[in-house]
Amino acid sequence: MSTISPLAFVHPEAKIGENVTINAFAFIDRNVEIGDGCNICPHVSILSGARIGKNNHFYDGCIISATPQDFRWKGEDSYVVIGDNNTIREHVIINRSIHKDGATRIGNDSFIMAQSHIAHDTEIGNSVVIGNSVKIAGSCKIGDYAILSSCALVHEKCEIGEWVLIKGGCRVNNHVPPYVIMAHNPIAYFGVNAFILRKGNFSEALIDDIAKCYRHIYQSNTSAFNAMVRVKADVAPGPERDAIIKFVEGHNFKIAALTLDEMM
Repeated sequence: MSTISPLAFVHPEAKIGENVTINAFAFIDRNVEIGDGCNICPHVSILSGARIGKNNHFYDGCIISATPQDFRWKGEDSYVVIGDNNTIREHVIINRSIHKDGATRIGNDSFIMAQSHIAHDTEIGNSVVIGNSVKIAGSCKIGDYAILSSCALVHEKCEIGEWVLIKGGCRVNNHVPPYVIMAHNPIAYFGVNAFILRKGNFSEALIDDIAKCYRHIYQSNTSAFNAMVRVKADVAPGPERDAIIKFVEGHNFKIAALTLDEMM
């Protein structure tokens, strides 16, 4: 049985699952679906087009499925689709798609910290951490297990691969391949995300192979094309090596490397 405060507004057409808690001064719009076990804190607004899974916790002041901040949107019906077991902290804003029947998507088990903004048509994977005041522009893609530290900015249409760490305050203005750390402004390669990869049960041998791939890409003073030739020749095939190759070859890839002195 759900618990709904008499001081909350829930549109009669909204679909509310079992064991949902909706606290005082929350606003639940028409054309909203909320799955079982969700907790909606005070002053949360869940607007038309929200499709929310199970066991999500929305903290005070969130705005979910806000209309897009984009002149291309002309009032079309669209969605925000959120999976299960996500924590969305205070004053997060998530915009719905600018396209008719399109969606901004959040996966499962992610932690989105206070005052972050996720713009229209962006896709967030599973087990992602988005730090305080991170701003993600429209049509971006964030891979599983990525971590975006506080105050990072992600430019429109950028893709960030799986198991990436973006350090605080970085301005991401191009695609970021999987398994790396990116730091500084202008943003630049800062090494392999080995600490988090070990927590994800990647073997030391596999981490070494990933590091070898990125030495060819970022530290050989060659083009992305030549780096891929070297990676294919030097690193044994495997899912991680192949994911790196696919990412680099499939994007307009810009190599931004730190010198050895800058990395010290």
